[in-house]
Amino acid sequence: MALDMNMTILVVDDSGTMRIMFKQMLNANGFKNIILAVDGVDALTKLKDNKIDLIISDWNMPNMDGMELLKRLRQDVQYKVIPFVMATAQGDKTQQNLCRQEGANNHISKPFDAPQLLQTIKETFGLVEEVTQQRVRQLVDGKLALKMGHIQITDHLALGVLKKQIEAGKVKPKYFTLETLCMPGWNPIQDALEKGDIDGAFVLAPIAMDLFAFNVPIKMVLLAHKNGSTFVRNANYNSDFSESLRGFFKYKVVDIPHKMSIHNMLAHQFLSNIGLKPGVPGNKPIDVRFEVVPPVMMPQIMKENENVAGFMVAEPVATNAIVKGIGDLQFLSSQMWPNHPCCVVTMRDEIVQQYPDVVYELTSYLVAAGKYIDKNEMKAAEIAVGFLDPQKKIGLSVSILRRVLSDPFGIRMNDLYPVLDDFEKIQRYMHDEMGIGQLIDVEKFIDLRFANEACKEDKKIQFSS
Repeated sequence: MALDMNMTILVVDDSGTMRIMFKQMLNANGFKNIILAVDGVDALTKLKDNKIDLIISDWNMPNMDGMELLKRLRQDVQYKVIPFVMATAQGDKTQQNLCRQEGANNHISKPFDAPQLLQTIKETFGLVEEVTQQRVRQLVDGKLALKMGHIQITDHLALGVLKKQIEAGKVKPKYFTLETLCMPGWNPIQDALEKGDIDGAFVLAPIAMDLFAFNVPIKMVLLAHKNGSTFVRNANYNSDFSESLRGFFKYKVVDIPHKMSIHNMLAHQFLSNIGLKPGVPGNKPIDVRFEVVPPVMMPQIMKENENVAGFMVAEPVATNAIVKGIGDLQFLSSQMWPNHPCCVVTMRDEIVQQYPDVVYELTSYLVAAGKYIDKNEMKAAEIAVGFLDPQKKIGLSVSILRRVLSDPFGIRMNDLYPVLDDFEKIQRYMHDEMGIGQLIDVEKFIDLRFANEACKEDKKIQFSS
């Protein structure tokens, strides 16, 4: 059975930016019959006037949200069988399970791209076979063929430096070969970790913690970096304006890369500290709306939409936007929380249990890579351009990367040892203050054996330039 490209798709989202993005993505995938609605009430009107074959709805909306819309449709004989996809910033596992329980056919977490959206539509119509067979891990000359996922941010540069050292023959791992997989966003990383399609990943700490809370067999073994994110304010704000900073952000949008992120937490803290009520639309009153969008799209979205007051993102996206005059620096994440963790190195349990020598060796090399970056900013910047932007799509340059790496309050990779209390702080703020995520036992989530060994003074490896 082939996918019907002439089907009529109803997209429901109260964000004008997201409705435009939905239409662009669906058009790019070959769908032309698209009807847009601004909330659940509007969607019900559109359903009465049109024959709809598929509904893709945001969750958090005023008047009638996506969950209430879903419940109404599943109680109505006329509409109860229409395929329904919840497309939302509610990217944690708790919310995904709730969608299924209430009758959604599928779920896709923001941010996503056109290929991910097409894949979700195919799954919704049963056109993608679910693979349940565990991946067979390969040994090459007695070494484990290790697959590590990452995305296009400076936070993951230690992996790129290690890869470059191996390719140049300067480092010769005894226990593994390395394949790095540059993935289009956080949700593909999350899915690949959960399914075991990759052996490990550099991933946002709250995403990894959420997966662990739902019994996905992973362990955190090392930090990927400390600090490294930036809050960029729309360049339309001018300190000479009569309105205050609080007034500038009030009733506007702030973009974040993922609900389960340090960026969400620190942006929430900053805006709360200046007297605002940030969050996603829902039951609680808010006066600053968080929207989840892909990091590389944030500058362009803010440039084209005056209602976007700012964004919180990893480097080098932020510095690139500031250099191009799209936005101004509001604060560096280290100013909110000095030496905070953000991305972490996670491994599947079967690798940790069956191949501990691989994990010991990998973490030792990553610690060495972090030291190399700290002492060789120019060389690291050159490696970063090729590793993070191999197809030259996001416009990185050595000068931008060197600026990021040389900022004394910016990203740091010379100390990758995890501090358990930091992760307790993360989950407590997100759970208690923001109502996000499940509480976990961080001592069971973080396996310190590998960091303890990798960070020993007498075990440190030196990378050559």
